[in-house]
Amino acid sequence: MGKVLTLLVLRVLMNLLLIGWISLWIIKPTTLWIQSWRQAEDIIRHTFFSYYGLSFAVFSFPPIALSIIGLIYLSLLPLYNRSTRGGKSVDFNVSRPAIINSFIGIVSCFEIIALLLFLLFLAWTFYARVSNDFNKLTPIKTMNLELWQLKYFRVATRFGLLAEACLSLLLFPVLRGLSMFRLLNIQFAASVRYHVWLGNGLIFFSLVHGGSTLFIWTITHHIEEEIWKWQRTGRIYVAGVISLVTGLLMWVTSLPQIRRKKFEVFYYTHHLYILFLVSFLFHAGDRHFYWILPGVFLFGLDKTLRIVQSQSESCVLSARLFSCKAIELVLPKHLRLNYVPSSFIFVNIPLISQFQWHPFSITSSSSVDKHTLSVMMKCEGRWTDSVYKIVEEAANSDKNINNMTIRVEGPYGPASAYFLRYDTLFLVAGGIGITPFLSILQELACENRLKSPKRVQLVFAVRTFQDINMLIPISSMLFTPIHNLSLKIKVFVTQEKKHSNGPTTLQDFLAQSQVQSIHLGTEEDYSRFPILGPDSFRWLATLVLITVLMFLGLLIGLCHFFIPSEHKNHSHSMKLAASGEMKTAKEKVPSWVPDLVIIVSYFIAIATGGLAATILKWRRQNREAPRMSKEEVKPEERNFTELIPIAHVEEHEIHIGERPEFQEILSEFGKNLRGWSSIGVLACGPESMKEAVASMCRQRSQCFGVEDSRRSHKKMNLSFHSLNFNL
Repeated sequence: MGKVLTLLVLRVLMNLLLIGWISLWIIKPTTLWIQSWRQAEDIIRHTFFSYYGLSFAVFSFPPIALSIIGLIYLSLLPLYNRSTRGGKSVDFNVSRPAIINSFIGIVSCFEIIALLLFLLFLAWTFYARVSNDFNKLTPIKTMNLELWQLKYFRVATRFGLLAEACLSLLLFPVLRGLSMFRLLNIQFAASVRYHVWLGNGLIFFSLVHGGSTLFIWTITHHIEEEIWKWQRTGRIYVAGVISLVTGLLMWVTSLPQIRRKKFEVFYYTHHLYILFLVSFLFHAGDRHFYWILPGVFLFGLDKTLRIVQSQSESCVLSARLFSCKAIELVLPKHLRLNYVPSSFIFVNIPLISQFQWHPFSITSSSSVDKHTLSVMMKCEGRWTDSVYKIVEEAANSDKNINNMTIRVEGPYGPASAYFLRYDTLFLVAGGIGITPFLSILQELACENRLKSPKRVQLVFAVRTFQDINMLIPISSMLFTPIHNLSLKIKVFVTQEKKHSNGPTTLQDFLAQSQVQSIHLGTEEDYSRFPILGPDSFRWLATLVLITVLMFLGLLIGLCHFFIPSEHKNHSHSMKLAASGEMKTAKEKVPSWVPDLVIIVSYFIAIATGGLAATILKWRRQNREAPRMSKEEVKPEERNFTELIPIAHVEEHEIHIGERPEFQEILSEFGKNLRGWSSIGVLACGPESMKEAVASMCRQRSQCFGVEDSRRSHKKMNLSFHSLNFNL
């Protein structure tokens, strides 16, 4: 009961912080807030914290505090079994697919609501600022502008605030270890598109802001004078130009036409974000930067922690080569490393490339394989082809590649096993998209929970017969009765025809599959090179708190050292004020000095966090890993059992030369359901296939309606989840 109450209190605190931060953004453009904030700055200017401490506490700290509390919440969440089945009588359908388009993908009702609210906020901010500017129009002394030019210049300036709003949220979706989207069970691969949407908005508003400003300078013949000016106070326009150019360069190289064909160009160009953020700071000033600092701060710390983790080396214990040009790698992991099914890792093999990292779904379950972790990859590119060739050469020759070094970052995944809350699962996989479902099915086979799915329908679409081999990791559970779980598989081979003398059942296909197993590691490698995984949530929360306190201390200390503090010699300042000669501390030093203080404080604080993470990793690596038995050292042998026909097992189907008709399959599946059932529909594969599954779910459910299980005439309540196997 105490844990439940603690989780409830933490959830309330997170909601209050989120509502408070959003409220600040809403009231920010109002005259009342502007006047109140100026009064607050005047009051605190003579104190130890000054305006920079106040700005950080009000604008920057709430999202960081939300992250800290969220990490504590996630650390307690596994201790409290939240994975309950869909026994609730009422289900709000805001997560159902609403818009299905090949250009923007699958957009849920919840995402539409969030997008509309964000656009409404942008419209309110723009209207409030522009209307206030038009009511107080004053000519610019250094530029002789006509009325329309002056109004247009003010409008262009306010577009910069819209770009600032997009920038404040831009980096949150690409956090991994410190991701707050995990609280909503939104995985990293799904949240990346929010980063894309915000990035498009940022570039659009920045282009209007910068382009319109340059246009006004051009027609008034002030462009050469203004663009290169590095004034002592106020906006630094050349920094704005640099920020705009670097932003455009990152945006162009991130277009799908370039990113998919020239990924390295996209990846390395995106590192210009450092120059972009520094230029933005010098252009907009420190007061505006405090609004976007939370995302920048958490992203910098998250990036540092990922770099620290990725430096640890592990090894490949064994591999399996499939005839469909797929390969499964088995890696050692620490006994305490647990992950949720459908999680993924980033993999780097220095033998192929020192810099290329590729994401792969985990195919094993930490509930089954206590000491190993498996990933499967399909050879469809140069990097994966190289991995396949290295292992194939080792299998076909006497070449010794023991201790094949590999670096791993992750695992990353949802905070809880969300699929356990459904009565039934309807899984749709296309090709290599089967990989996250291999982990889910193994988890279901070993679960003893009373509240977990009892019926599972897997629809697996492949191009050739050889692709069916990818089911071999779960072959032992396909033809063996599983307690309290009914599993049925429909396999569709779309690009081949049935052979007269060939196998006819799934069991025959798997029995004739050509799979080659190669052992690359030794028993000692399990304890020498285990994958430790990310740091615990509690340690991450502590690290964020330590780092943010370090940053705040450095910020205040350096500002007091480099910026004359007004609470000193206050009586002397009062005399100067009486004579009209007093200047604020902000006016006594160049405006870029506080910007430099922020940069120095930021990098020192992040470096301190990285040092603490490195020390912790070193301590974890030096702890003696538990020794394992001979059976545990070779877990892959468990999946190579003979496929003996067993009675009372679901008959799996193979359809050759056909494509799956999801409506028909679901209707047939629904006939066997008793009463009302909540169904989790999970799809992973090509975008066209996921869009077809989403369309089926949209037709069978309302978007914003509320369904009552006691009154609804429908037997099925569908909840759609899209899983990505590529980024």
